[in-house]
Amino acid sequence: MRKATVLLVLLLAALPLAAAGGLQIYFIDVEGGQATLIVSPSGQSMLVDAGWPSKWGPGADRILAAAKMAGITQIDYMLVTHYHLDHVGGVPELAARIPIVTYVDHGPNTETDMMAHALETAYNQVVAKAKRLVVKPGDRIPLAGVNVEVVTAAGAAISSPLRGAGQPNGACDGVKPIEADPTENGRSIGFILSYGRFRFADFGDLTWNRELPLVCPANLLGTVDVFLVSHHGIAISNSPALVEALHPKAAVMNNGLRKGGAPQAWTAVRDSPGLEDLWQLHYSLAGGAKHNSPETYIANPETGGGSQGYWLTLAASADGAFTITNSRNGFTKAYPK
Repeated sequence: MRKATVLLVLLLAALPLAAAGGLQIYFIDVEGGQATLIVSPSGQSMLVDAGWPSKWGPGADRILAAAKMAGITQIDYMLVTHYHLDHVGGVPELAARIPIVTYVDHGPNTETDMMAHALETAYNQVVAKAKRLVVKPGDRIPLAGVNVEVVTAAGAAISSPLRGAGQPNGACDGVKPIEADPTENGRSIGFILSYGRFRFADFGDLTWNRELPLVCPANLLGTVDVFLVSHHGIAISNSPALVEALHPKAAVMNNGLRKGGAPQAWTAVRDSPGLEDLWQLHYSLAGGAKHNSPETYIANPETGGGSQGYWLTLAASADGAFTITNSRNGFTKAYPK
């Protein structure tokens, strides 16, 4: 009976996306990694990262469930933001279970430890059987039906503003660089996706010092409707200068129960002017009672583990209107154009 009820909730949660006929985004719970499935109005798909390998955490099974719900039978673009276990680790297992046409990455891994070498070797083995697109800031990923502009990659960033951007950013006052992060986080691919008047930002695990050139002293990005909170809501990312420059209506945090959701980052996003709601894939133990969204907006609110793997879904139309749905409870919030 419980399984039937859960299935019904999931089917009801999918209805707003099926009815929309526009852009669909699935924020898949891989418990502290990233796996974001984007299905454009043309029916082409782009998966941003693939979560963990199965021995470390959930990945392929949950991604395939989302792909089935989205009605796709292949991944047209597999975008790997950077070479860390919770982002690229699940790629080989996923590639064995669903066709992947083109891999998108920033080029070679710069980390040299044993784990990094193993990750890149496994990734290169699957890439050799498909197409590969190495991108740099200013490039576009040719996902049909939308415009995907790369703004960061391999530690570099765009130097000219995107269309309609370039205004001074008053939120830069008092925001200073922090200790440098030499890892792959700072080399993450970041992009702005546009569909008509709707805009979405995803910067992978980009860290604070790499964020600042994008928005200080001028905002090169412009505003967005939805912001995927960087680095799972870890405090060395999500500077107030970045979040306030983006000025999102809604934000989604792909945190885990014990990963991300740091009070400092949560507050920077939650207190951003113009933000209506901060949605979370998990309740954050680090956030506690004061730094978590209301349970309605949390896909997996358990505080003792045992996540059911519920996800959040977004449906957007070209006029800028969008909805976000919690698959656990079927709650949908509409954001008008």
